[in-house]
Amino acid sequence: FLSRTTAVEVSQGMVDISMLFFYGFFLQIFGCWVWILVAATQVANPLLQGWVMYVSLTSFLISLMFLLSYLFGFYKRYESWRVLDSLYHGTTGILYMSAAVLQAHATIVSETEDLKNYFINTAASVFAFITALLYILHAFSIYYH
Repeated sequence: FLSRTTAVEVSQGMVDISMLFFYGFFLQIFGCWVWILVAATQVANPLLQGWVMYVSLTSFLISLMFLLSYLFGFYKRYESWRVLDSLYHGTTGILYMSAAVLQAHATIVSETEDLKNYFINTAASVFAFITALLYILHAFSIYYH
């Protein structure tokens, strides 16, 4: 009985760690690509793309702190950690969705300008929507776990 219980705990721990690295790694990579791509363009709409930069850079830094706190085991000290994690990633998913829509609008506006900026804006829009989806999926997976 004891070995079966520990085997279940070990396998559950492996699932938690694999999901952590999946979401943590890809959220960081895709979020980083969003702000790098937006910064690489000539900003035609500073208000729109400023919001995209703010959301992506702030989310990148806070998600990096969450990832490091998971890696160092700080989440084990607090009972309400999952609620905080789920609320943060859910809220960030909503903010990222608004930023992705604004970036898509900036892409449509830049269609008539330089073709290089249009392609970079298109890539930033795609990464912004993927990142928003990953944040929302992560929030639901933590909440329902």
